[in-house]
Amino acid sequence: MFDQIERRKDISKSAYKAEVADLRNQLVVVQQALRHRDFPVIVVFAGVDGAGKHETVDLLNAWMDPRWLQTHAYGEPSDEERERPGFWRFWRDLPPNGIIGLYLSAWYSRPLLARVKERCSESDFSQRIEEINAFERTLIANGALILKYWMHLDKRSQRKRLESLSANRLTSWEVKPKDWEHWALYDRFIEVSRKLIRSTDMPDASWQMIDSSPERRRSLDVARSVLQSCNARLEQEHLEAVQTPPFNATPSPAALESLDLNRPVSRNTYKHELTSLHARLGPLQRAAREAGISTVLVFEGWDAAGKGGAIRRITNALDARHYQVIPIAAPTDEEHAHHYLWRFWRHLPRAGRITIFDRSWYGRVLVERIEGFCTDAAWQRAYQEMNDFETTLAGANNVVCKFWVHISKEEQLNRFRERESILYKSWKLTDEDWRNRERWDEYVHAVNDMVHHTDTEVAPWTLVEGNDKYFARLKVLRTVCDRLEAALGWINESQAAQ
Repeated sequence: MFDQIERRKDISKSAYKAEVADLRNQLVVVQQALRHRDFPVIVVFAGVDGAGKHETVDLLNAWMDPRWLQTHAYGEPSDEERERPGFWRFWRDLPPNGIIGLYLSAWYSRPLLARVKERCSESDFSQRIEEINAFERTLIANGALILKYWMHLDKRSQRKRLESLSANRLTSWEVKPKDWEHWALYDRFIEVSRKLIRSTDMPDASWQMIDSSPERRRSLDVARSVLQSCNARLEQEHLEAVQTPPFNATPSPAALESLDLNRPVSRNTYKHELTSLHARLGPLQRAAREAGISTVLVFEGWDAAGKGGAIRRITNALDARHYQVIPIAAPTDEEHAHHYLWRFWRHLPRAGRITIFDRSWYGRVLVERIEGFCTDAAWQRAYQEMNDFETTLAGANNVVCKFWVHISKEEQLNRFRERESILYKSWKLTDEDWRNRERWDEYVHAVNDMVHHTDTEVAPWTLVEGNDKYFARLKVLRTVCDRLEAALGWINESQAAQ
């Protein structure tokens, strides 16, 4: 691998200047062409210290139009970043369609150095590699062009480069004690890097090995590669179909049809149990905050099913400083220019806090599927993408509760008519609500598929019988309390007495 990198002499300054002049023009032209296409370009730089990664990024910024270019470099995570899943900061920084993003010390850096310094086991390292592959496959499936450059120096050349940088008062600041520490671990670094590169070298996100010894040639090699790769993608009139796992088209179990919607609760019983559940939930929120356990609540359901009422009964028991309700509507232009999961990653809670999504990422397999806002391959692929997303959340100390609030078609009609007749509720009823009713059976089929394909151990669905609002609100509250108690290792006194 590393010994197969072609070693070449550097080119002269005059030849370099002549080539740069034309190359800069072509790079700006390709940027303008990219602006009108519906995919981003993600350029990742990795490799040994002193191999010119940031110098190359500096040159690309100088040669290209900065308005259509983003640069992100990562150090140790901030407190805000540490309190969220590891990929949160990378999802947050993804470029929108038409923009080139340059990434330094990104998602490869921390797992690589952790394994080199034996701060993680071989199995943990393999798990991190699979998380990287899943992240990149998700982006590629949505159309992203990912370019990965490994900037390489042999051990002798690396030492000379570090000594040269240290000796120059203008560049000495670039060499930190950790760079010499890493140089002392060079052989181990190369050993671990071999596995990392082999395990993350995918057909649509392959590594390009760059000899960084000839500095001028190094910069030209990367810039030419970026240009050629972008032009190659632009010349494709239609992207080849993304490989999607075979979709099980057999009918899903009729989860909704099995629900007994006739579950009445008296007003007195409701008030008594509501008070009791609120008394449970408040201390649970405080204990989860102290333990650093975050909570993600997802509400889906029919129009007028009572999602908002259930959410309000939850928030009535919570400290408003430590929760956030995120209402999800049609994506904005900014959101539409990113991967569909981008806007949800941005709102993930910090450690110990609660985020409540009033509708969610499941819109991809519900409204977007039914209304044709995405391709069949996209919504079929989304089941696994969402399972991976929720598995990541659970692995980062998040309790994930998902609710589908179900009502009968007749009950929905009654609630629509009630909204029409009450002034302060009439704003809730829209033409879209009536259109959705016309496709009721299609939505039932889609919901059954959704539950079947995304009901997992770490993020199970709770199907809520919603014809009686009292019953629905109590079931939602009881489920949230039960899940938090399980995460905290608490034993509910009523359960212990049974």
